[in-house]
Amino acid sequence: MPERSFFGHRVQALDTVFITGASSGIGWALAEYYAARGAVLGVCARRREPLQELCARWPGQLHAYPLDVTDAAAMRAAGEDFIARAGVPDIVIANAGVSVGTLTEHAEDLDTIRRVMDVNFFGMVATFAPFLGGMRRAGAGRLVGIASLAGIRGLPGAEAYSASKAAAISYLESLRLELRGSGVAVVTISPGYIRTPMTATNPFPMPFLLSADAAAPRFARAIARGSSYVVIPWQMALVGKALRVLPNQLYDRLLAGAPRKPRGSG
Repeated sequence: MPERSFFGHRVQALDTVFITGASSGIGWALAEYYAARGAVLGVCARRREPLQELCARWPGQLHAYPLDVTDAAAMRAAGEDFIARAGVPDIVIANAGVSVGTLTEHAEDLDTIRRVMDVNFFGMVATFAPFLGGMRRAGAGRLVGIASLAGIRGLPGAEAYSASKAAAISYLESLRLELRGSGVAVVTISPGYIRTPMTATNPFPMPFLLSADAAAPRFARAIARGSSYVVIPWQMALVGKALRVLPNQLYDRLLAGAPRKPRGSG
């Protein structure tokens, strides 16, 4: 398949890609990116209408699966259906995620904390599960997990979100080790601030903010390289490295009073 130009970049055609959280933000932008290069896609999200709109934009290329990624049975059925229609995918992107301000002291936040963990961590596992066996047998492919810079260290007011992304990062690392030598690459992408509905409620400055459309080709290049771990944009990678090495006493002093996402806002 010939090269095409998208977002100003020349890209090679791919065969099959499965993306969760495709109804908006990063997932939507990645679906557009890959569809523009001729890929056949499975797109998954809870909201049916945006998926139908996305399919209408790329007729004949997309298969829509309106479901919740925490429903493992529904995810497996979607995976089996997509494989039957398009074959074992070249790339599976576990992008679905939620971000909600939470505080442990509020009993009413406990269900929200469980939900965040279920979507951001378990949903990633449930996304990969239907495809992993086929990809291992094929000896090829990319399993891509969208983590977050927030998973490097805990952020105030984001106990659930930081914990869920830290869990995702550790899970992806374990999976990468398990699949070493199999031909299946595991790619961890930790974005900084991306302009999406999820970040729209953040009441604080977001340095090096990227639009989802600008972020998508950067994500795709990291996926194509099979990068084991990457922070996007690169400026936030420097921030992440600094956060890792700060002693607790200094980190606490700097971050304890930082602005935070309001409780209950996602």
